[in-house]
Amino acid sequence: MASVESPNLISLQYPTHTEKRAERALCCSPFNLKLFVTMSSQSVGLKSIASDAGLKNSYTGSVVSELAAENYLLWLIQVGVLRREVDGQGITDSFRLTPLGHQLVKKYAGKGNWPQSGIGDRLDNLIDRWFRLPI
Repeated sequence: MASVESPNLISLQYPTHTEKRAERALCCSPFNLKLFVTMSSQSVGLKSIASDAGLKNSYTGSVVSELAAENYLLWLIQVGVLRREVDGQGITDSFRLTPLGHQLVKKYAGKGNWPQSGIGDRLDNLIDRWFRLPI
């Protein structure tokens, strides 16, 4: 198990398979590291991520529809990287990093972007998403 250390976060340990699955999901996602670096300090709304706004903000490498972006963000919630922001009226359309997400962003922040995912990683991620296998 690996641990995460952050000034505002409690040290947490995650099973290696949980970290690898989350990292694979990030590498296979349509989102650039810049989105998650932004999420490390503030919540980001879906409208800033999807469509032309995501491309303009350098959060995506190509235009991603709002439905596709939300579906992938929900997958990242399931693997433990993101959480939905909540306000006084309930759940919002904004997202923030979890402690696991902070750990992975910290790991790749100096490298510019996620590593390229291979066909095996993409296939594993697709199977995990399709069957929504438990962590």
